[in-house]
Amino acid sequence: MDRDDGLISKKELLAKYGISYGSLYRWKRKGLIPDEWFIRKATVTGQETFFPEKLVCERMELILTTKEDTLLDELAAKLSGEAGNDGVIVIEAAYGRHSYKLS
Repeated sequence: MDRDDGLISKKELLAKYGISYGSLYRWKRKGLIPDEWFIRKATVTGQETFFPEKLVCERMELILTTKEDTLLDELAAKLSGEAGNDGVIVIEAAYGRHSYKLS
């Protein structure tokens, strides 16, 4: 549903992209979706969470199209400006891809 205020509700967002509540909040914890995008507003049914529709939809599409090829932690680092493999070794093998932080 398009709103005049440019926001989309959490319920609408989950339905639009077919993701679970758990996935949304896991992506938030990993920094894939900025905390400030979670906007709490009073509604007639109580408080609901809304998001800036354009920003969150672009981000959801990026996450969903890259999550098969990129580890979520790597994507979070790229989105937060920490892109690059400094201090990280990535091992790809027939059984999968793993990143290890060097210390």
